[in-house]
Amino acid sequence: MKIMTFNTQHCWNYLEKRLDPERMAQVIWDCGADIVALNEMRDAGPYGAQTAELAAKTGLSHHYFAKAIEDGEGPYGNGLISRYPIVCAATIPVPDPEPRRFPNGYYETRCLLKARLANGLTVLVIHFGLNPDEHEQAVATVLAHLPEERCILMGDFNVLPDDPVLAPIRAKMRDTADCFAKPLLSFPSDQPEMKIDYIFVTPDLEVQSADIPAIVASDHRPHVAEIFMEE
Repeated sequence: MKIMTFNTQHCWNYLEKRLDPERMAQVIWDCGADIVALNEMRDAGPYGAQTAELAAKTGLSHHYFAKAIEDGEGPYGNGLISRYPIVCAATIPVPDPEPRRFPNGYYETRCLLKARLANGLTVLVIHFGLNPDEHEQAVATVLAHLPEERCILMGDFNVLPDDPVLAPIRAKMRDTADCFAKPLLSFPSDQPEMKIDYIFVTPDLEVQSADIPAIVASDHRPHVAEIFMEE
């Protein structure tokens, strides 16, 4: 099956500077994804229910939205769309750091989306904050909800691959980027300078390929991987 993580920046077309859910849906369709983790999604207000909209446009009809915050433009958080039915799903808050160690930093409450699919997979979707203390809270939340088998973890982590904060996750999961033929970067999409988007899988899942295709739609390039799971 093909899995994908994509920070859509609330379906904002990076080059044309406009809302463009059709473009985001086309990217997902072109990548051939069966399960897609979505970051920076809106669910109401002027943007509409974007996770449900992308599910309808791509044919990945099973969907779940996890609200991290709600501001003047409506709910905001992570999404999941899937070819496989979602048996159950939950929105798990990532605790805000208390006290904040970086008073000049931008802080934003985040959440972890956790879903169980009918094919036996658990999917975790996360969007890390920008500050190191937020990274630590996100990793601790992931580890507290990480099953040992048949799990994929995807999202925008806002950290570089060599950041030691990822060590506890790397101890339990495989980074699909290990399959890259050469290092690939994901942000910003037009002239990427860094890799901050990830797909991790538990050791019982076989990674057959992985890629960050050179697609400019959102401000992030999508990250895809093909995995195999024993029945």
